[in-house]
Amino acid sequence: MITRIVKLTITPSLQEEFITVFKSNKHHILAQKGNVDVELLQDQTFNNVFFTYSHWESEEDLNAYRKTDVFKEIWKQTKSKFCSLPEAWSTVSIG
Repeated sequence: MITRIVKLTITPSLQEEFITVFKSNKHHILAQKGNVDVELLQDQTFNNVFFTYSHWESEEDLNAYRKTDVFKEIWKQTKSKFCSLPEAWSTVSIG
């Protein structure tokens, strides 16, 4: 199992639109093969900084999702709201 963490810094005036995009597409992400869970977190200090936190059965499942039309459409809607480049990490639990 892997956990994918993606940091997204959103243009402040577009925050609500970004949250709406995530909420309206969450069920599509959850329906993907190998996805166990996904959530959206918001930084307490910098409220235009968000993190997606998703759990996948394998890296192969995550990579397959990233090639789907679902991902491409969500990414298209999301990237137009960035005010800096996203950062991403794929992690595994060690204890």
